[in-house]
Amino acid sequence: MSKTLLSEKPGPIGIFDSGYGGLTILKHIRSLMPDYDYIYLGDNARTPYGTRSFQVVYEYTLQCVTKLFEMGSHLVILACNTASAKALRTIQQIDLPRLDATRRVLGIIRPTVESIGELTQSRHVGLLATPGTVKSLSYPLEINKLYPDIKVTGESCPIWVPLVEAGESQSDGADYFVRRHIDNLLAKDAEIDTIILGCTHYPLLLDKIRRYVPDGIRIVSQGEYVSTSLKNYLERHPEMDSRCTKGSTCRYYTTESVETFLPNASIFLNSAIDADSVTL
Repeated sequence: MSKTLLSEKPGPIGIFDSGYGGLTILKHIRSLMPDYDYIYLGDNARTPYGTRSFQVVYEYTLQCVTKLFEMGSHLVILACNTASAKALRTIQQIDLPRLDATRRVLGIIRPTVESIGELTQSRHVGLLATPGTVKSLSYPLEINKLYPDIKVTGESCPIWVPLVEAGESQSDGADYFVRRHIDNLLAKDAEIDTIILGCTHYPLLLDKIRRYVPDGIRIVSQGEYVSTSLKNYLERHPEMDSRCTKGSTCRYYTTESVETFLPNASIFLNSAIDADSVTL
């Protein structure tokens, strides 16, 4: 795609996720930065990304980022751990120079990682995430770049996302799976004092996670750190801030049917919204 197809007019901040979990990130960002305009794009028709190859995740993510650029965004947040792990670097290094070198795509792993050094005392950190995020090793690699003394132990939780998207996050049946994976993680390393929730769906399981995580272990949920990082980024980059419109609006788009998207999205937002279907 030629950059001449992209409008130079300021536009909304784009928020992308492969499914619904990015809505938890959007909710935090809008709470901290309510004056900005936002577009949320969920590739719900092709979710989940977590079990797909690096190449497929990259191709899907690039399609969605390109769509958000076409819809007016100059800044896109990959509110998806799998996309951040498997696609962000290639898009930043290879595709942005080709599409438009002035636009930016940011992920959600780095802001979370940057906070870890001040949070852990034992220097033993646990990661609860999807199989794709754990397998990518993105968290230990990024953490060790900044904090080489920190040991990171991962635990894949393949059933947690389906539980949340099925509306079962508060069910008694969810307790078994939450407890099992927390126990597995702590059995791997008893010195863990900080646990990262490396999936944007997991805040909906937070009450149960807190129930089974022993006292004294800090739980790191991404929304708070990502929103603060974005606010700081725009303060440091006024040239990008000036390309983000501020009308306090938010539009929602999905690659699946709106009738399917709306009730599921309400689980994450606790409010009714309007949405439109989009073709990539």
